This record gives sequence, structure tokens and C-alpha cells, in this order.
Amino acid sequence: MIDWKTCAVSDSFINNKVGRKNQIPAKDIAQVGRFPVVDQGQEFIAGYCDDENKVIDFDLPLIIFGDHTRCFKFVDFPFVLGADGTKVLLPNKKLFDPRFYFFALLALELPSRGYNRHFKILKERSLPLPPLSEQKKIAHILSTVQWAIEAQERIIQTTTELKKALMHKLFTEGLRNEPQKQTEIGLVPESWEVVELGKVINLFAGYAFKSAEGVPVSSTQLLRMGNLYQNTLDLNRSPIYYPDSFADVHKRFVLNEGDLVMSLTGTSGKEDYGFTVRIPKTDKSLLLNQRVTRIDITNHRLRKDFAHYFLLSRKFLDYLYPTSKGMKQANLSTNAMKKLQVVLPCEAEQSEIAACFKSLEKKVVVARRKVAVLQDIFRTLLHELMAAKTRVSALKLKNFQ
Repeated sequence: MIDWKTCAVSDSFINNKVGRKNQIPAKDIAQVGRFPVVDQGQEFIAGYCDDENKVIDFDLPLIIFGDHTRCFKFVDFPFVLGADGTKVLLPNKKLFDPRFYFFALLALELPSRGYNRHFKILKERSLPLPPLSEQKKIAHILSTVQWAIEAQERIIQTTTELKKALMHKLFTEGLRNEPQKQTEIGLVPESWEVVELGKVINLFAGYAFKSAEGVPVSSTQLLRMGNLYQNTLDLNRSPIYYPDSFADVHKRFVLNEGDLVMSLTGTSGKEDYGFTVRIPKTDKSLLLNQRVTRIDITNHRLRKDFAHYFLLSRKFLDYLYPTSKGMKQANLSTNAMKKLQVVLPCEAEQSEIAACFKSLEKKVVVARRKVAVLQDIFRTLLHELMAAKTRVSALKLKNFQ
């Protein structure tokens, strides 16, 4: 940044017309409505509002800063402002291109003060001030990568929604366009059997392993209900390790690639339990903890992959959740679960249905990998360009889609 000037953040923005009349408290934010609400939260859109008198359709684009969360948001469309902990910045356009200004703010390192306010710290920072022509070029490059990330995130969202809709359709109508019959779990194709879960599946309970405080990182890790968050396996959530000898001593509770496991406990009143995950290939030995159950298929007529997807479907979960008990925590009973109903099409149809869901999952996996790569590219470019370590003239834009 040898030939660039700098500008204090406190001198980088000008007064705007946004006031309390444009704000809405969190309790009044609705799930649907005419106008999006932007607040300081991690989600770009917090909800919606119907009050057109609160709409901010002037001074755009604006930068929203989360005074507590340190989040920055670039808003170039009419919106309503969340009232809690939001600061609205209108960049001085004589000095800054608005998008460059947003990216320059993103590049700042603001230390966390917990839920205390951070705007004072922000105002003490300085921003690079290259010529406006170069600002626009930098903003274009970073925007190109950001738009590519957003495109992949839309693929993930729409594919996930399609999977949910397809689950409802296929577990209700099947693939053969045959007549339906009414059962305890609603309409299903006429040829499908509906049997008790306990007749085709065994629920193998985990073990109450003792505390392993002080044990260093090893290749033997406890698989707990928190690791199965939202039907995904996350071994980095508060990991607990054991000596590798535990895997030999407790062989019955060591999980293998392809095993199905389900969390049995969650917070009362929330559907954060009943998550089902298939164990992927891993170099760790995973020990099955209490309140997690392994789902073993005991009838060869039921395919494991088909059973996995059925256990994820609303057709099953809508009957599963009401069986939970507990005031402070929602607990599932394996005995109660065994009495729930599971559908049993012919093996060929099970295979075809599972293949449909696998195809969608593969699409999501590919999109998530692209997002991870693009985010790395964005972070590197943001740092390099804002520090003038890489100049715009040295870059060649690629097709990031």
C-alpha cells in the first residue's frame, strides 16, 4: 500500500436519514411479509415486515454493522432495519466506491468483546484509499467470487428443499404410479407393506463411558448426540478422546463405516434429536456413547440405504417426535420407537428410491466443496488486494461457476 492513502473509518461515512422510525424490534419480526428485515444476526435476512412506513428505500446502498456481532452486510435494496445493535453506514462516495468500502470493512480485524459493543473499536481503524477507478476494479473482482459463492449456496438450498419435497412424494406415492391405501402412517402405495420398526430393525444402545479428561488427541473418539447435529456428522464439536486401547476393550461399541446411528436426546420443545447419520469412512475409532443408538437391519428385505432415508422423512419424524418424554430434555425411548411403523416396498423400488436421494445428496456435496474452495479464494484475494500485495492488473478473472 506504498502509493495508497488511508482513511480513518470515523471519516469514511456521512450522515444518513435512517432513524428509529425505520427500525423494528426483534419480537415484531415475522416469518413472511412484504419487506425484508436486516439486523445484526448471521443470517442476511432476519425475517419480514409489512409496515411500508418503516421501509428504507433511500441513501442506498448502505452498510449494516452488527455492534455486538461484528457482522457487515451490504444492502442495496429496500428493507426494514432490525432495532437491536445495528449501525447504519453510508459511505462517502467522494472517497469510496460503496462495494469496495464494504469489502474494505470486511478485511478489518476486530477483536471480539463478547456481547459488548464494537462500533467504537471500528471507528478507530483505518481503510485503504486507492483511486476510485482501482476501487471499482477490486470490488468487481471480489464481487465476482462472492456471486459465485452465492450461486453454489442457492444450489444447496434448492436441492435440499427438493429432497424434502421428494421424500414426501416418494414415501407417499412410490415410483410405480399405483393406487394407494390408508395406513397408520398415512397413504402409501397399495403393494407396500407397513410393519413395526422393531420387526425389521434392532436398536443397539450406546455405553456410558467414563470421563476422559486430560486424555490428549488420539484416534479413538466418543461419538455423542451433539456430533449428529442436523443429520450431519461433525466430529469437531467438543470432541472427547480416549486411549486407543479403549477400542480393543469395548469392541462392541466401536462403529464401522456404513453404520446408521441416531441421537435420542435433545432440548425439550425443539426437534434437535432423532437425527440419523450414516458413518462415513474415517481414520478414527468411534465409540458409541449413551443416548445414541446404532440402527441394525435385521430383515434382509429392508435395505439399509432406504431405511436411512425413511428415518429422515417427515412421514417417520411426525410420528417419532410425539413419543419423546422429559421436561428439561426430550428423550426418545427405543422401546416406543420399535412400535412405530416403517414402510417396506419391494427391494427394487427401495433401491430406486434410495438412488434418487443419493443423486441429490451428491449434488449438495459437490456444491459444498465448491463453496469451501471459493471461500478460500475470496479470503486470500480480500487480504492480498486490500494490502496491495496483489494488484488488479496482475489478476486474470476466471469462470468461478
